[in-house]
Amino acid sequence: MEQYSTSQIIFAVALYLIVINLIAFLMMYIDKRKAEQGKWRIEESTLFTLAIMGGSVGAILGMYKFRHKTKKLRFTIGFPTILIAQIVLSIYYIFFYH
Repeated sequence: MEQYSTSQIIFAVALYLIVINLIAFLMMYIDKRKAEQGKWRIEESTLFTLAIMGGSVGAILGMYKFRHKTKKLRFTIGFPTILIAQIVLSIYYIFFYH
C-alpha cells in the first residue's frame, strides 16, 4: 500500500472541497433559474446531500447570492448547522485522531 505525505493528503482534500463547493454553488444557481422558468427542479435532498458531502459553504453562498431558498428555515438553519457540524468534526479528528 502506497503511503501518502501530509501535503498530498491536504492537497487532495482541498481540491475535493473546492470542487464539491463549486458544484453546490452551481446547483443552487441552476435550481433558482429552473424555479424562475417554472421547470423541473433539483430535489431538496440533492442540495442537502451536496452540503453534507462537504459543499455546505458553496450551498450557503449560492443560497444568499441567488436569493434562493432563503425563506425556508430548513435551508437557512440546515446548511449552517451542517457546516458547524463539519467544522466541529474536523477539529475533533485533527486533535484526537491525527
